[in-house]
Amino acid sequence: MDMQTVVVGTSGTTAEDVIAVARQGARVELSAAAVEALAAAREIVDALAAKPEPVYGVSTGFGALAARHIGPGLRAQLQRNIVRSHAAGMGPHVEREVVRALMFLRLKTLASGHTGVRPEVAQTMADVLNAGITPVVHEYGSLGCSGDLAPLSHCALTLMGEGEAEGPDGTVRPAGELLAEHGITPVELREKEGLALLNGTDGMLGMLVMALADLKNLYTGADITAALSLEALLGTDRVLAPELHAIRPHPGQGVSAGNMLRVLDGSGLTGHHQDVAPRVQDAYSVRCAPQVNGAGRDTLAHGRLVADRELASAVDNPVVLPGEGRVESNGNFHGAPVAYVLDFLAIVAADLGSITERRTDRLLDKNRSHGLPPFLADDAGVDSGLMIAQYTQAALVSELKRLAVPASVDSIPSSAMQEDHVSMGWSAARKLRTAVTGLARIVAVELYAATRAVELRVAEGLTPAPATLAVVEALRAAGVQGPGPDRFLAPDLAAAEAFVREGKLVEAVEAVTGPLA
Repeated sequence: MDMQTVVVGTSGTTAEDVIAVARQGARVELSAAAVEALAAAREIVDALAAKPEPVYGVSTGFGALAARHIGPGLRAQLQRNIVRSHAAGMGPHVEREVVRALMFLRLKTLASGHTGVRPEVAQTMADVLNAGITPVVHEYGSLGCSGDLAPLSHCALTLMGEGEAEGPDGTVRPAGELLAEHGITPVELREKEGLALLNGTDGMLGMLVMALADLKNLYTGADITAALSLEALLGTDRVLAPELHAIRPHPGQGVSAGNMLRVLDGSGLTGHHQDVAPRVQDAYSVRCAPQVNGAGRDTLAHGRLVADRELASAVDNPVVLPGEGRVESNGNFHGAPVAYVLDFLAIVAADLGSITERRTDRLLDKNRSHGLPPFLADDAGVDSGLMIAQYTQAALVSELKRLAVPASVDSIPSSAMQEDHVSMGWSAARKLRTAVTGLARIVAVELYAATRAVELRVAEGLTPAPATLAVVEALRAAGVQGPGPDRFLAPDLAAAEAFVREGKLVEAVEAVTGPLA
């Protein structure tokens, strides 16, 4: 199969293209229109550079040092120096997919024709992506204002043939060696080009785009596991009726209820809430799953709106306005719009994890599980069953609650008070990635418990929904074992996590129900 190619034009990009480049290694090409826009904007920068009047980013210093006029003889050194000095990150290396998204999104802004870099600079960035060379970017260094400065600087350093990068084989080596092996000539930066490579919200945006894709999968997965728990607890599906959700018309709520209904279609386990130990209503964690999952879905929709706006943006300072032939300073690099939604998504991930854990705990408690054995154990007392799996899930929920504390309410002034209010959007994105990973594990534990509980109901002579049986069959085929005596649980839980994270849970249900929302 031919490798996918993503063409970068002048009008932004899509979330699908970001994921294709970041995660699937898609090749990148500049459109003819982008090359033309790059050249036209460069002509404006060159004309301004020739004038005696200082222009920020072209013939001045940066940040708090912007008052100094820089003569023509020092401007190339100025651009090199800003990259070298700003490549000051520390801590662990950031994931390859994040760095690729970061670089691709910076290339998207360069191609807009609003940055003033030469076409060969943008082409070099595309060449580095296509060669599978990944600059070493560190965890710490961005305040999310003036863009993701340190992370982008490490990427720019690679374009100059300096610093370290990871080759296609995953080995970290000097960037100059890797460029030479792939026939890529390092760039020699000219006026404004160093600054243009550094000044964007690309890292936090790339992480937002990928988190939205992951959370969409997890929210659908959580609708499924909530339905399985409802079945295993012999709950009622009447609370999922469309007419109930129509009178509180939040879109996500209706979608989640609809997904759960489709999973439960044909179930012989639902509706037994009036049999043994009759109850009028199921517990909130069961009955209100559509309301909680749905509110999270609506938050994802808001996140996609913000991401789409950013994907259509050209974020730089100063920017070239080709139609007017001028370069203007601005504040578009501020990460607040992205930072807020990153924090919002961490909040809903924590709450989804919390309600998911409550259902798992209910499945394991013989006083609330409506006839299931304690901890779903084979021989309770001799066997501990899933007791400690729930401990692990609870520990993950507790961490997600800590990660839900917003980063964007913080601001530490920098650059001698020139940059006196920052977004901390990079930090918001980093903690959201951790939260998404934790949420996948939390959903996996509910899946593990709910499928075991459903199989115990089958042993009692009850018949689950066809979609539920498809999930059980697919999960067992993936190596996750069913009920039985105690065993080493960690491998089962890891396999269940992969089943959820890779979308296999959703695939198993959709093979029966058709596409879920």
